[in-house]
Amino acid sequence: MARGRRRVQDPATARRILAAAEQHFAAQGLAGARTDEIAMAAHANKAMLYYYFGNKRRLHRAVLENLLRQLRAAVFSVPKRSLPPRKRFFAGVSGYFDFLATHPNYPRLVQRQAMEAGRGFDWMVKEFFRPLHQEFARMVEEGVARDEFRHVDPDQTALMTLQMTTSYFAAAPILSRVVGRDLLAPEAVAARKQALLDFLRHAVSRNGARNR
Repeated sequence: MARGRRRVQDPATARRILAAAEQHFAAQGLAGARTDEIAMAAHANKAMLYYYFGNKRRLHRAVLENLLRQLRAAVFSVPKRSLPPRKRFFAGVSGYFDFLATHPNYPRLVQRQAMEAGRGFDWMVKEFFRPLHQEFARMVEEGVARDEFRHVDPDQTALMTLQMTTSYFAAAPILSRVVGRDLLAPEAVAARKQALLDFLRHAVSRNGARNR
């Protein structure tokens, strides 16, 4: 069972509370969000919020755990071990991008948590971010060993791949004003994904493997 919540008897109510809390924590942070407003937005009462999640801090953690479990499933469930590392790598990048595209609150929640840089961020690094980075680096290393990738640095390539993907969504509200169009519109997101994958193919793939 996730550490942020207790056993759920009414899953629909718990899901509504989590969804409402995600919106409020992303917009206002842990300190600014109010449990009465979260409960109201979830069409629940504060007693149910406290029953399922204990207190505001545990609710905040449950929101993060819920998102990070979805992230892990989006990335780690796509690449199959039977596939060549190049295909696993690009499937993983695609899954990560699609997760970010469909979870706009994720970058803001993680940025807020990272700014605190305390114990509240350590568990995220240990349980999710480090394994994510290591998985991408491992796929690059295997691709180099099998001559599917150029002799690139696996660690640096993994870092750059994750950073390029995340930074687009984190900076999209500001960059949209710079370029004069909504960079989170469906057509803009689709164009960005294609550009990212094309860039990575040329950056890491052997010439003969780019179109395979």
